[in-house]
Amino acid sequence: MFTFTSLPPLSLYVHLPWCVRKCPYCDFNSHASRNPVPEAAYIDALIADLEQDLPLVWGRSIESIFIGGGTPSLFAPQHIDRLLSEIRARLPMHPGLEITLEANPGTVEQTKFQEFKAVGINRLSIGIQSFDPGLLEKLGRIHGTEEALTAAAMATKAGFDNFNLDLMFGLPGQSIDLAIADIEQAITLAPTHISHYQLTIEPNTLFHRQPPELPDEDIIWEMQLQCQRLLSDHGYVHYEVSAYAREEYQCIHNLNYWTFGDYLGIGAGAHSKITDARQQDIARAWKIKHPAVYLEKAATPQRIGGINKLTQSEAGLEFMMNALRLTNGFPAALFFQHAGLPITVIEESLQQAEQKGFIERDIKIIRPTEHGQRFLNELLTLFVKNEHAA
Repeated sequence: MFTFTSLPPLSLYVHLPWCVRKCPYCDFNSHASRNPVPEAAYIDALIADLEQDLPLVWGRSIESIFIGGGTPSLFAPQHIDRLLSEIRARLPMHPGLEITLEANPGTVEQTKFQEFKAVGINRLSIGIQSFDPGLLEKLGRIHGTEEALTAAAMATKAGFDNFNLDLMFGLPGQSIDLAIADIEQAITLAPTHISHYQLTIEPNTLFHRQPPELPDEDIIWEMQLQCQRLLSDHGYVHYEVSAYAREEYQCIHNLNYWTFGDYLGIGAGAHSKITDARQQDIARAWKIKHPAVYLEKAATPQRIGGINKLTQSEAGLEFMMNALRLTNGFPAALFFQHAGLPITVIEESLQQAEQKGFIERDIKIIRPTEHGQRFLNELLTLFVKNEHAA
């Protein structure tokens, strides 16, 4: 039985599903915009969706908003302004709330950066992926090197003192030197946060149907190590598997995910995870995925694609699959606070992980070792096996 004596922090995720073009590696719920995007109608749908979800979070304030996609920066600033105004009217917000908008380096979006800042966006996450023109072409990106460089400069010029650059490594035809060159270029642009993650081939993508030739695993690991050292040398703290930040610029929204906090998701295909202290349960829900169907159903109960109430073993597994991504680990007491369970329910898995050298722990902290970080999937498998055996 779950025991919640308090509720975890709450974030809001807003999904805007349209892109100019679908990238061959992308498995997110994103759709190429062959016709003009119905911006005003979609904002109406988001507000109607939120209205119906409010009883799930009565009395709770939100600590972050993340507007993701798709390419949210395709939307006009006045529509983002109305969205944020309607959210503020319905949900209490923490002072200094982090509000992130995902953006691509396309020229059209860059001209909007100053307006996004004016309507309340205080953090940008810019999808660079690489600065190398050959690698960008292989990834199917619609921007070039100059647009990538200009996007970061425009973010600074617009007054954003907090922005992230997304970069990938392990790309088709990428050498260690090219991976390092991407990081060196990113550092010169002075972002406060860099997401540096390995390309993985996901189901239901073009790359899955037509797999590109990727670098050898040992080469990919060496890319990661050398880039980590370079980022560390320039003051970027490696705080999560793929995340590096200047001091005090860790992403609040993502930290809430990784520590098994709650989040409300609105928009086509958006997911929620909500703790109910009265019912003593944790529910996951997701909205229907296709934008046209979502627009039609957003004001009705049919907007819900599905709901799953977590079992105790599922909650323990999900907590660990998220929290073990944090390089400094997590306070052991957080497991009870956010999963509502005594940590003894995962003791067998913890012992196995410790014996294999994947984690180290004491009465206060549980953290992955460097060996555990390298073989994170193998570490997490220990919790999956024991969850299935429970």
